[in-house]
Amino acid sequence: MPATSAHASKEFRSPMCLIAFAIGQNPRFPLVVAANRDEFFRRPTAAMDWWQADSGQHLLAGRDLASGGTWLAISANGQVAAVTNVREGSPETGRSSRGELPVRALAEPASVLGAALNSEPDRYAGFNLVSLTERGGWYYSNRDAHPGRQLFRGSFGLSNHLLQTPWPKLLRLRKAFATVVEAASHRTEDLHNQLLPLLQDTSPAPDAMLPDTGVGIETERFLSSPFIVGSDYGTRATTIVTLDAQGEARVTEQSWGPNAQPLEKRQFSWQR
Repeated sequence: MPATSAHASKEFRSPMCLIAFAIGQNPRFPLVVAANRDEFFRRPTAAMDWWQADSGQHLLAGRDLASGGTWLAISANGQVAAVTNVREGSPETGRSSRGELPVRALAEPASVLGAALNSEPDRYAGFNLVSLTERGGWYYSNRDAHPGRQLFRGSFGLSNHLLQTPWPKLLRLRKAFATVVEAASHRTEDLHNQLLPLLQDTSPAPDAMLPDTGVGIETERFLSSPFIVGSDYGTRATTIVTLDAQGEARVTEQSWGPNAQPLEKRQFSWQR
């Protein structure tokens, strides 16, 4: 096992993720989302599938079998919600699992959810939450000085700090992602196939460009590539979601094992 992988696994306890999304950047595909979920391989997880939340809503999502909930979910009408943690040097736990948040975002209006989160700022450990449709989106972080922002047209990136924080891996993915989305033709399958390799980029960032989030330089290096390769911890799922102008929702998810071993690939499509 690489030394960085062993060192990193001792330095932090919560999952990392990377998300790029585009709203209104291609008339054929008004919403495109591309995401990596990074986690310990020992953490029990169910692959993406349809399931019913406690609210009664049917959603498409993977499931965290340790504490419940999910990191990214899609509703039958094509709304997408995803959560990332905020990387902080000292471990922190909240009273509730952050995996509840995407499920709540699909069930509750943003104004209602935002008010509830404002009233209990410490209920969850540090998080970023996005809720997206082809018309726009909503972003909330309990580490933001002014939480709760409406999102409109544009290409965005989110990792383990606030939205659009210019970490090297976020900048690299967002730039390549935006170029592919803007140039996409009418074949949804082609777009998915073009986006998947962007999320498999294992290029580390130069030390001079690394953020200092309190986890140490070796761990910063280990976490600096868009796709993380390790034996204990690494990228476990790569997910692409597209909504097209004709009402089709399509989802591709590639699962990964230790040391980037490709596992199951699942694809879903339906008419909204």
